[in-house]
Amino acid sequence: MKELIQQDGSQQLTTERAVALEVNSLTRHYGKVTAVDALSFTVERGEVFGLLGPNGAGKSTVIKMLTTLLPPSSGQAVIAGFDVTHQATRVRRIIGYIPQALSADGSLTGYENLLIFAKLYDIPRSKREQRIREALIFMGLQDAADRLVRNYSGGMIRKLEIAQSILHYPQILFLDEPTVGLDPIARSQVWELVQQLRTEYGTTVLLTTHFLDEADSLCHRVAIMHRGKLVVTGTPTELKASLDNTHATLDDVFIKYTGDLLTSGASYRETSKIRRAARRLG
Repeated sequence: MKELIQQDGSQQLTTERAVALEVNSLTRHYGKVTAVDALSFTVERGEVFGLLGPNGAGKSTVIKMLTTLLPPSSGQAVIAGFDVTHQATRVRRIIGYIPQALSADGSLTGYENLLIFAKLYDIPRSKREQRIREALIFMGLQDAADRLVRNYSGGMIRKLEIAQSILHYPQILFLDEPTVGLDPIARSQVWELVQQLRTEYGTTVLLTTHFLDEADSLCHRVAIMHRGKLVVTGTPTELKASLDNTHATLDDVFIKYTGDLLTSGASYRETSKIRRAARRLG
């Protein structure tokens, strides 16, 4: 039985699980500012785990530490048995990462972008062509493989970035706000593909998102951060049930634990979406 866990330690998990990621007291300081403050959580193998929080809560900093791009100030994170600080090279070989920033080169074709990533992942020459073609077909981009990426739509670029990240069959995939700037149809397509990754490859997924409806429908569990701290973790159903409201939404849970208003049409979501989309897609 999975229990709602608050950081006061009042409840504990009692079941044994296959753990893909274990984080213990992970901390990051920038001078006198503590961006991430002693985070501890686990992600089960094959799980979709959502990391939620307002802008500035520390979510992207957590992702950067877990993907070895930023060293922790203290604490530990272990992915599939490998320490992100002391075994960074081993970690990089078993993870995939899709950042907020644009990671595809618009001056190259989709195929050429994938070829570069295949080389970066040290995929043997004899297997590169097959892996690239498989990824293109899986993402539905085979007919656009020879087109310049600058002519792709936002949804197609995101699909290409997912294709880049799965060429080496990662055990865990990190997605930092993967659907920001996409229209509803493209968002739906991206998440169908993520679910396929879980089903066909058994990939574990850790994501950040500002779309709480997205987290509610897709994540097995979510953790809410506020001011660098992890304040509550649980399934969307458990978190909503923790409120004294039979019609509670994940937005209501977010407000309770962070005090930030996230309602449909409010400026928080739209401002975040527009600013990040503009940076990412130009």
